[in-house]
Amino acid sequence: MLKWLSRLFLFGLFLVFCGVAAIFVVYQQLRPELPDVSTLRDVRLETPMRVFSQDGELISQYGEQRRNPIAIEQMPPQLIAAFLATEDARFYEHPGIDPIGITRAAVIWLTTGEKRQGASTITQQVARNFFLSREKTVIRKIKEIFLALHIESLLTKDEILELYLNKIPLGHRSHGVAAAAQVYYGKTLDQLTLAEMAMIAGLPQAPSVLNPIRSPQRAGERRALVLGRMLETGKISQAEYDQAMAEPVAARYHGAEITLNAPYLAEMAHQFALTLFGDEAYTRGLNIYTTVYADEQQAATQALVDGLLAYDLRHGYRGPVEQLWQGTPWGAERIRQHLDEQPGYWPLEPAVVTAVAERSATMVVKGKGERSLDWDGIKWARRYIADNRQGNAPRQAKDILASGDQIWVRPLGEGWMLAQLPDINGALVALEPHSGAVTALVGGFNFTLNKFNRAEQAERQMGSNIKPFIYSAALDNGFTLASMVNDAPINHWDAGSGNAWRPRNSPNVYDGPIRVREALARSKNVVSIRLLRDTGIPVAMQRLNDFGFNTARIPATESLALGSPSATPLEMATGYAAFANGGSKVTPFVVERIEDAHGQVLYQSKPVVTPIISPENAFLVTDALSSAIWGGSSSGRRWNGTGWRAGRALERKDIAGKTGTTNDSRDAWFSGFTPDRVATAWVGFDDFGRPLGRTAHNPNLGSEQVAGGEFGASTALPIWIDYMKVALKDFPERQRPVPEKLVTVNIDTGSGLRTDGRGLTEYFVEGSEPRRYGRAGGSQQFGGTSITDELF
Repeated sequence: MLKWLSRLFLFGLFLVFCGVAAIFVVYQQLRPELPDVSTLRDVRLETPMRVFSQDGELISQYGEQRRNPIAIEQMPPQLIAAFLATEDARFYEHPGIDPIGITRAAVIWLTTGEKRQGASTITQQVARNFFLSREKTVIRKIKEIFLALHIESLLTKDEILELYLNKIPLGHRSHGVAAAAQVYYGKTLDQLTLAEMAMIAGLPQAPSVLNPIRSPQRAGERRALVLGRMLETGKISQAEYDQAMAEPVAARYHGAEITLNAPYLAEMAHQFALTLFGDEAYTRGLNIYTTVYADEQQAATQALVDGLLAYDLRHGYRGPVEQLWQGTPWGAERIRQHLDEQPGYWPLEPAVVTAVAERSATMVVKGKGERSLDWDGIKWARRYIADNRQGNAPRQAKDILASGDQIWVRPLGEGWMLAQLPDINGALVALEPHSGAVTALVGGFNFTLNKFNRAEQAERQMGSNIKPFIYSAALDNGFTLASMVNDAPINHWDAGSGNAWRPRNSPNVYDGPIRVREALARSKNVVSIRLLRDTGIPVAMQRLNDFGFNTARIPATESLALGSPSATPLEMATGYAAFANGGSKVTPFVVERIEDAHGQVLYQSKPVVTPIISPENAFLVTDALSSAIWGGSSSGRRWNGTGWRAGRALERKDIAGKTGTTNDSRDAWFSGFTPDRVATAWVGFDDFGRPLGRTAHNPNLGSEQVAGGEFGASTALPIWIDYMKVALKDFPERQRPVPEKLVTVNIDTGSGLRTDGRGLTEYFVEGSEPRRYGRAGGSQQFGGTSITDELF
C-alpha cells in the first residue's frame, strides 16, 4: 500500500513538474508578444479636451471618450465596495489570478468546446483593457494571466484598482466611474447615492445593454444583484440595502457639465488646439484656458440675445410655429409628449396654447407644465407684414393666439412673454485693447441653430464705422480737429459711366462749414469724402492697411469714405483698439494658455503689439469720438453726437465710440471703447440684400420704445451698452493722459481760428495750432473729462 502511495505521489510530482514545465514553455513562446507592463506606471489615460474661461468655468468639451481620472483616495468607499463585491471579492487576497475561476473556465472549454471566459479578476481586466483585445481565445486568456501576474509584481493593489476604475468602459462613451456618474446622473462621485453607486458598479459586465438609460428594468435587476452581494459581504447594513432597493431607477443622459455658454468662442479655441496638436488634442487631456471671464461673456451673450429679440419684437409677430389642432383639443399627455420632442433655444421655450381668454391665454410650457400667458406678455404682438410695415396693435388675446398654437415663449419677470425665433442676427466681440485678448465673443443668436461665427467670419459693409480711420489719415496730412470743411452736397459727374454720384448725409441735412471734430461726432458723410479727396485715396488705403484691414479686397474709390468696404466685427474691434491703447495694432487671441492633464503648460500666449500711429493721432481721434458720445456746441448752438445714448446710460466720461449704418440700413454697427475695453456690436440679416427696415410706434407699449428706422444708434448701440454695463463695473473711470506733443488753444467755433482766451479749448499737435485770430463764439471745452454734462 505504501509502495502504491509512494508511486502515486511521485506521479503527482511528475504531473506538477510537467505542468510547470509546460507553463514555462508557453511563457517562453509568448514572451516576445507580451507588452511591457511597466508602462502602466506612466500610463496616460485618454481624456477629452476641455475649454475653460479664465476663471475656470467649463465652456466646452471635445473628444470621443468621456473620462475624468480621479485618485482612488477621492472615490467613495461604498463605490469601491460595490465594484469589489460584484467583480472581484478576493481582490486584496489573491496574487492577480483566481485559480477557481480559471479551473471553471477550463472545465467548460473541455466539456463543451465553448471558448467562454471565466471569472476574470480585476487585475486581469486591467491587463485586457490596457494591452489585449476582447477576443475569447485560449491564447489571449493565457497572455492575460501572465500579464496579470506581472502587473501584481509591479504595482500595488490600490494602484491597480485606481487604473481599473478610471479605465473601464461604462456605456454612453463614459470611461471610468467619474465619467459615468456625470453621464447618467449629472453628479460628481461624492454626490452619488448608494443605489446610484450600485447601478454604476453593475455596468462592467455589459454596459451597452445593462445601462439605466437604455434598459431600466435590466439595470434595476443588475443593481439588485450588486446590492445583494454588498449585503452578503457585510459592506452595507440591512437598512441601507432596503433604502437603496426602494430608490427608483432614474437616469438620463447628461452632456458635459457646461457652466458657461460660449460655443462660438469654444470652437475658435478648439480649432486653435487642433492646429497646434493635431488629432492628439482629443486624447491628451488638454485644458484650454481662454481669455474670457464668465461675467463678461454672460453679459455679452445676454446683451446680444436681448437686442436681437427686441428688434424682432418691434417688427411684429409672424404667427405660431404650427397649428396642432383646430377641432378636438389634444389631451395633456399627447401635448407633453409633443413638447418633449421639441428643441429649446435659450431663452426661448416651446409651448402649446390650450385656451384663450380676452386678455390672457393658458398654455403648456415644455418641462414646466401649465402656465398663464398674461396681457403684458402678449400686447406687443402686432402682425408682421414686412420688415418696414406692421399691422395694428392687438386689442385682445384672440387677435394673436388660438387654441392649438405651438408657440415660443420666454421668461418675463415671474411670468412669460410670447416670443419667436428671430430672423435677424448679429455679433458682439470685445477685447482688452492693450494686449488683444478677447474678453467676450458671441457669434450669433444661437450656436445650435447656426454655427456660422459672425464675429469672426461675417464680412459686412463697415458703414460709418470706417470714418475714424479716414479722419486719422487726415489728421496726419494737414488737418486738425479745428479745421473747417464744407458740409455741402456733392454732385460728381462720372464721364465714364455717364452718371452723377450724389452722396448724401444721413439725415439729409447740411450745415455748411463745420469743424472736423463736429463732423466726425455727427457722422457727416460729405465731409468724410472731402477729407478723403484732400488726403488722397492711396494714403487712406495705407492707413486702413496699417489698422489691419485687408485692402486687397477694398475698391480704391471715394465710396470707401462712406464705409463701402467690408470687415468682420473682430477686425473692427481690433482696429478701434489702436485708438484705445494709444496707437498700437494688436493681434486678437482667444487662448491664454494650454495645459496637459497634469497641469504642465504646453502653450502660453504672447501678445503681439505693433505701433502704427502716433500717440497724438490716437488721442485726437479718441477725443473726437468722445464728442460722438457727449456732443458739443458751435456758434452758440448745441448738438448731440450719434452715440449720445451711451453717455446717458453709462454716465462716465472716458467713453468714445462711433455708430455705423450702411446704405438701406443693411448693417448696423457700434464700436466704442474706454482705456480698458473695446467692443463692437453688429446687427444684420444673413441675407445681405435684406434691409433692417423700420417700425411704427406701438400704442400698446410705453414711451421708451424704439420706433422709426433701424440704425447703428438704435439697433447696435443698445447691445454695446448692455455689455459695457457689466464689463466696466470693476474699472474706475480714467482720464486719458495727454501726449507731450499736444497743446491746447482757445478757438472760435465758427471759424476754427485762435481766440484771445475766450471760446472753446481744442487740442493740436504742437506746431499745427492756428496762428490767425477770429472772434470768440463758444464756451464749452472739449477733450475727455472737460466736457460738461449739461446736455443731459
